Amino acid sequence: MVSFPSPTMIQSNGIDMAVYEAGPKDGMAVVLCHGFPELAYSWRHQLPALAAAGYRVLAPDQRGYGLSSRPAAVEQYDMEHLTADLVGMLDAFGIQKAIFCGHDWGGVVAWNMPLLHGRRVRGVIGVNTPFFPRPPFDPITGLRAAYGDDMYMVEFQKPGEADAVLAKDVGRTFRFFMRRSAITQAEFQAAPQGARSLALLRAMASEEKDWRGELLLTPDELKVYVDTFTRTGFTGGINWYRNLTRNCERSAVITQIVNVPGLMIMAEDDVVLPPKLADGMDEYVPDLEKALIYHCGHWTQQEHPDKTSTIMIDWLKRRFIPGID
Repeated sequence: MVSFPSPTMIQSNGIDMAVYEAGPKDGMAVVLCHGFPELAYSWRHQLPALAAAGYRVLAPDQRGYGLSSRPAAVEQYDMEHLTADLVGMLDAFGIQKAIFCGHDWGGVVAWNMPLLHGRRVRGVIGVNTPFFPRPPFDPITGLRAAYGDDMYMVEFQKPGEADAVLAKDVGRTFRFFMRRSAITQAEFQAAPQGARSLALLRAMASEEKDWRGELLLTPDELKVYVDTFTRTGFTGGINWYRNLTRNCERSAVITQIVNVPGLMIMAEDDVVLPPKLADGMDEYVPDLEKALIYHCGHWTQQEHPDKTSTIMIDWLKRRFIPGID
């Protein structure tokens, strides 16, 4: 089991935030933002790798997760709050600028950092998650039209329902989610439309023996997630999804251009965030590099940790000179 640092508890943007830190205090700061249903712990392989390369690495349990605060109001999980949390974290550690790296929902937050707080951002790394420009329609309406009512992001809009399903048996929930991809991108795209609905709650209700893919986590790693989410539940993380419409409405006046260097790390067989979603991304991120990790599903930094870290470190060393913005 990879060792993981103890958290530093800080105050940021009106909440308590647990931050896990590694690397030299004078190193260039890299902030690692997790997705759903994850924790700062999902970056357990990257913290020591980046620290050994000379970077100061900060991985927070973000708002709604782990040891950080879980406000009750849904509106407190919108993009303004999530990005301001990270600015407050930088302030608490005395850091002026950082490179922000995010996976899954953390990637959405990372790509929004230069749009909302450009003075605090050196660069952005997206892991599986590309930059999504503001859509010209309500995102939930669009997802429902494309995938149906049982698409997981649509189902997550119902207060309390998905929360209860996931919390009923937390061990089962994580055994369902944290698996290596057992289907290639080509196989997924060739499947009937009904099999591509991303109805995760329906799929999770099937017999466990029928679940495809090898369990990704060791028993000790699984225990970290299960123990944490047994204590916290899933509502904090699901509330991020419940702000998709609000985020769209409130970003109408924001210019959709990322004016810092960007790296897009794609996973070949992620069926939720396939590499094709990054097509045309350089229109919005003019200074963009892309890298593809083959035979990799959704949980990239945990499924292929060494490849993920190597790609990140190579880009960081080529694109940024310490002490120069």
